Amino acid sequence: MFQQMQYSGTKQEGYDLLLKQLKALIEDESDGIANLSNASALLNQFLEDVNWVGFYLWKEDQLVLGPFQGLPACVRIPSGKGVCGTAVAEKAVQRVADVHAFPGHIACDAATQSEIVVPIIKNGKIHGVLDIDSPSKDRFDETDEINLKAFVDTLIPHL
Repeated sequence: MFQQMQYSGTKQEGYDLLLKQLKALIEDESDGIANLSNASALLNQFLEDVNWVGFYLWKEDQLVLGPFQGLPACVRIPSGKGVCGTAVAEKAVQRVADVHAFPGHIACDAATQSEIVVPIIKNGKIHGVLDIDSPSKDRFDETDEINLKAFVDTLIPHL
């Protein structure tokens, strides 16, 4: 049983615990949507200073809104558009310190100041993205990027 808790220790120790919790949540579940739903809830509870955490799934040659925590969001995003679409087009993490300086940023929540998007690549193909927004500029650092990539890598076999 999970309960809300405050993480303590170093940032890396927190991420280590987060990955253990994710593995426990998804190890016996084969439904991808259920796993993404729990993953977004887990990240939203773990991460401080974020205002949106969720997934977009690649369908019909575009990203379509999937499980998330936060305010209602944009439903469809084409490849190459905004931070999420750029992550898909480049198949690379996008860590944006100031979304207002990002060309073509899609503003779903006016409070968002920074963003990190991790592509989900399964069997060499785009499956979707993990998208996390923050109301603070320059919220995400290299530790976040490395560990969120590990988070996505842990999810992939369970999607």
